[in-house]
Amino acid sequence: MTTALFTHSDAERHITPPGHPEQVARHAAVLDALADLPLDRREAPRADEAEILRCHPQSYLDRTRAAVPDEGWRMLDADTHLSPGSLDAALRAVGGAVAAVDAVLVGEAANAFVAMRPPGHHAEREKPMGFCIFGNAAIAAKRALDHHGLDRVAVLDFDVHHGNGTQDLLWDEPQAFFASTHQMPLYPGTGAATERGAHGQVVNVPLRPGSDGAAGQAAWRDILARCRAFGPQLVIVSAGFDAHAADPLAQLNWDDSDFAAITRMICGMAADLSAPVVSCLEGGYDLAALGRSVRAHVEVLLEAGT
Repeated sequence: MTTALFTHSDAERHITPPGHPEQVARHAAVLDALADLPLDRREAPRADEAEILRCHPQSYLDRTRAAVPDEGWRMLDADTHLSPGSLDAALRAVGGAVAAVDAVLVGEAANAFVAMRPPGHHAEREKPMGFCIFGNAAIAAKRALDHHGLDRVAVLDFDVHHGNGTQDLLWDEPQAFFASTHQMPLYPGTGAATERGAHGQVVNVPLRPGSDGAAGQAAWRDILARCRAFGPQLVIVSAGFDAHAADPLAQLNWDDSDFAAITRMICGMAADLSAPVVSCLEGGYDLAALGRSVRAHVEVLLEAGT
């Protein structure tokens, strides 16, 4: 077995307005960075409606579908847009995450990376926001619990922005551990250390602007000690790479090697627990830094999968 890569060209049909940081070119930058790696390349399928309904109500799905324009863009909020191909892209982002969970849990892959867009960790139960339409990682976690019958799943988010959507979708789920490091203050303004979930299963570690990778790694060592005690049978990573020093949307000072080191820590803990890892692309808006950081992340997944 090796690392499975789930992606689809529909990721490039989600077209944002000129100058928008969550741009089509992000997908190409990620795939170019991974082009020569020995990955098990798979097509991200469209998610069935039932998968979306694990976390979002039918009314939200219907409202989103009705908002898709015939041409141009439609704004869902100040940051989040729909183009004619956006719903297909969003359904494949969910479908890729779900298929990755299925693949690792039935033993078809050692671990997986889902290279799709739009991202998902800001999408709340009935609210698209922060470039996100559906809660990809949270839906994947619910798939593992509800369909595969797991008892404990962890979602670990190192995007520079707090995963408010994932937190909202898993707040009342005692079988899901959610942890996030993120810059504070920064969009979306959530993620205080006092936000602990309905069952004490949420861990938030805010980082001050200017914090370097050493601070990030130290935070993740502490988080992973708590995650290990929870004992997840599957680890889902919300892999955002916008904590990089080169990223234009935030002010943390991580570099490629920090993402590799944190990924190695996550994979080490998961291996000790015999828990496979599924990683889903979130943010990262400097194209060169995104490509390098994704490659560093996936190289560690490959190491862990052999």
